[in-house]
Amino acid sequence: MITATVVIVAAVAIFGRLYGQRLAYSAMQDRDSAIRQLEVERQQLQLEKSGQVARMTTMHTDVQRLQAKLDAIIPSENNYNIDPNQSLVLADGRLTVGLIGAPRDDGVDININGKRYSAVVGDVIHVSPDPSTACNVKIQSFDMFKAQFTVSCAADKTG
Repeated sequence: MITATVVIVAAVAIFGRLYGQRLAYSAMQDRDSAIRQLEVERQQLQLEKSGQVARMTTMHTDVQRLQAKLDAIIPSENNYNIDPNQSLVLADGRLTVGLIGAPRDDGVDININGKRYSAVVGDVIHVSPDPSTACNVKIQSFDMFKAQFTVSCAADKTG
């Protein structure tokens, strides 16, 4: 009876171990298959992403080129681009606006009618070229090659 019990326990242990190994091997095969599939999908997505980035870059370049052409044909009213160390006479000769040096990361230096101003994107500089006129110079954007700003002048209603 003891021998039969030992044989049965040994048989169950051996069978259990073999069955467990088979289940573990099957799970590892499934895992390896899933990893291979995910790697293929990752490579496909990377190729798709690279293609999209290339298309976006091309489209961005096309938009910039078309915007430059449009601005050359139909410049926006009171919207100006100024290069470093360049000055423009604006507002029917009432304002002289110059960009002092190249724009920095943190802002630009602008000379308006001989007075120096430091500004960042969104700043509005209020200037009165004469007692009856009030002008606003608003910094729209800048990069290391130019600054873009708008100028508007109106009769000063405070005086």
